[in-house]
Amino acid sequence: MVPNRAEDELEEALLEVSAMIESTVAMHRDRYSTDRMLSNVEGDYDAVLDTAHEIIVGATTSIDIVHARRVAGEDRQGRSERQLLYSADQAVCVRLLSSPEMLDDEFVREQLGREHPVAVRVARVPPLQAIIADGTTALVVTGTAVARRASVIRVPEVIHTLHILFDNVWRTAVPASERIVFGDRARAAFARQILGALRAGVTDEVAARDLTVSVRTYRRYVAEIMALLGANSRFQAGVRAAELGLLPPSGPDGRAPTRGGE
Repeated sequence: MVPNRAEDELEEALLEVSAMIESTVAMHRDRYSTDRMLSNVEGDYDAVLDTAHEIIVGATTSIDIVHARRVAGEDRQGRSERQLLYSADQAVCVRLLSSPEMLDDEFVREQLGREHPVAVRVARVPPLQAIIADGTTALVVTGTAVARRASVIRVPEVIHTLHILFDNVWRTAVPASERIVFGDRARAAFARQILGALRAGVTDEVAARDLTVSVRTYRRYVAEIMALLGANSRFQAGVRAAELGLLPPSGPDGRAPTRGGE
């Protein structure tokens, strides 16, 4: 496989940002450790999960998570990271950015039936775990199980750096639900176009003509998408698709782009 230059450049940039986070933490460790703006999480992995739980429960507006560090088998006793997310307040917006190898397909499917789903996207990110709550507090975990380092950070400079990393990658990351729900890329693209047609409110006849399929085929696809999204109506399917980040950008006339061929 020929390497993707854009992805390689992105990974290099992300690794540089990750290194910058570590150096910033090291630089401010002595300055801020005395007033609890930066502290290490000592003990086993249960202590890390306890700290993550406190941060998640205490969040009031937003939780951003980077899930890209593989946890050792001995650390996976009992609780899992994903269980902690269900303790967040329903009013809190939760975004989870996962590396492809760390994506939990079952967790993504669980979000399809939830009233307030966690938004999950996939991208190549450095091997770290991070939770940013309300833009003021972060838990960052790096290293291996043997040389694990977990820090609770409230230093504005470091939080700002983490936000730059997260937001820049999130904008171009792929919605995980699109891959899980609709399968391969071609099928996912077609499903997005149908969702765009539903959002625009065009008739089945017009949408079928734009997509160059029969009305019967179009309606069958709509029914399949509604079933996959757990929706009882087309309106509900549109709402659920919007919540999951599945809707494509609309064109100048408010309608989705068309596709040739059935």
